[in-house]
Amino acid sequence: MDVGGVRRDLPIVEVSPGVSVALFNMLGDTEVTESAGVALARKLPADVDVLVTPEVKALSLAHVISRETGKPYIVVRKTQKPYMVEPVAREVVSITTGKPQLLVLDGLDVQKIRGKKVAIVDDVVSSGGTLRSLNEIIAGVGGELAAVVAVFTEGQERDDVIALGHLPLFK
Repeated sequence: MDVGGVRRDLPIVEVSPGVSVALFNMLGDTEVTESAGVALARKLPADVDVLVTPEVKALSLAHVISRETGKPYIVVRKTQKPYMVEPVAREVVSITTGKPQLLVLDGLDVQKIRGKKVAIVDDVVSSGGTLRSLNEIIAGVGGELAAVVAVFTEGQERDDVIALGHLPLFK
């Protein structure tokens, strides 16, 4: 795959019986993360006020997009932390985890989303389960989903995601 002139060979990994993916993992790959973040920042709609990203793999991507655009970002955690004030949570089943996970927005971040146009930032959008759960959280606290940006879509082509490329599923 190629992201803004940076090339990586992706291993094919089985994620469930009979279904394999080209495994894209940006964690620890500064060159890919920087290139993808800069390219996605250029594609981000101008009316977006704030970025929201699920914890872990897309966090560094959101940081680069935030730095490039000046838009703040909020991290939705995958576990509820004791310090969270009135957290807002939704359950999601991702194709990569295959089991239910929790997505949790700290209540202290609600005011940063309420009344704002929000872009969800993720590394790969596949089944859309994480997007649906994030959008439920955003809408539930009074935010408006304005865009979804990802390095890749996976499986079915999606016209609701601003992406740099597409990865097929292998069956």
